[in-house]
Amino acid sequence: MKQGIHPENYRTVVFKDFSCGESFLGKSTADTKETITWEDGNEYPLIKLEISNMSHPFFTGKMKFVDTAGRIEKFNKKYGKKK
Repeated sequence: MKQGIHPENYRTVVFKDFSCGESFLGKSTADTKETITWEDGNEYPLIKLEISNMSHPFFTGKMKFVDTAGRIEKFNKKYGKKK
């Protein structure tokens, strides 16, 4: 493995899927300002997810309505052409 190209600031974070309300612990280098208290009583940074394996139709076998219109508007607002 190449030396010096991988981040070293991995930390334990809580990922929360807001489409189904499920949460799980994992490791990440993503920055976030929000925190949440986990089941063990410790406070961890919170990373919000719109969809995960717990809510995606491929993994659940159930069709769910995903708010694609809101996601498209958010994308266009962030990356759309400036007027």
